[in-house]
Amino acid sequence: MELKPQDLLVLFKAAANPQQRWTYAALGESLSMSASEAHASVKRAAVAGLVVVRGRGDWSPVRKALLEFAVHGVRYVWPAQIGPVKRGVPTSIGIDPLAGLMQATPGEAPVWAHANGGAKGPSLSPLYRTVPQAALADPALHRLLALQDALRAGRVRERALAAGLLEQALGDADAS
Repeated sequence: MELKPQDLLVLFKAAANPQQRWTYAALGESLSMSASEAHASVKRAAVAGLVVVRGRGDWSPVRKALLEFAVHGVRYVWPAQIGPVKRGVPTSIGIDPLAGLMQATPGEAPVWAHANGGAKGPSLSPLYRTVPQAALADPALHRLLALQDALRAGRVRERALAAGLLEQALGDADAS
């Protein structure tokens, strides 16, 4: 069973909200996908060892495995595609915590093209089509996705900073 990009979105949503116990319907709604898509994502992630399932509807990300995959695998499995300058939702070095650590000139930071975005920059293909709206609705998820994009599309320094910040973010909650 092959992982799909939306599986990482589901895992990051759960990791960003560790106190929340998600039904597949609520998870799907929060990510603009169906409950069956959310359930299938959890099943694929469990097969890959990225999720531990304790019982019916009781699951959580395996944070160490998720971190290892995010830092070392995602950019090769789902490479970033940089496109023309567009209006959208800032990602990578365009939002904190990386924005506070990097000196980006205006218009240099990438965005996910989206009508409700408030920034302009080179467009970056999101991991999944619903990433921009999911990020707008959940700042903690937005930060994880932006760090992942820095790992997917950033230069060496950006990737190194993002890896350390992602390690902190995924290690903050009680890990499985």
